[in-house]
Amino acid sequence: MTTLYENLGGKDAVNIAVDKFYGHVLNDERIKHFFDDIDMEKQRGHQKAFLTYAFGGSSTYDGKTMRESHKHLVEDMGLNGEHFDAVVENLVKTLQELGISDELIQEVGAVAAAREHKMDVLNR
Repeated sequence: MTTLYENLGGKDAVNIAVDKFYGHVLNDERIKHFFDDIDMEKQRGHQKAFLTYAFGGSSTYDGKTMRESHKHLVEDMGLNGEHFDAVVENLVKTLQELGISDELIQEVGAVAAAREHKMDVLNR
């Protein structure tokens, strides 16, 4: 069975998508302030590793949990559901611009916006 990671184009596709995605995020007035003091090269690396894992390209992920890595954003900066939705919106926009099929975008959206992921990110 082919993984979502493979269907999206593997490592090169994830790398391009993450770089383009953060270009959108850093220009989005709703959410760009969350990244003001972030080392974006390091952040891109974390995101590439996480998405590789989340999309089935790796069986392990050594980074922090979603809950752990977003806790300070919720507590100190007021990260909420609207911000989460803006991130997902930017991810979908990125994939559309890269010519990813609607079917694959729906699969990505299902992974990204899964209730358990949203609850972990928002520390609920």
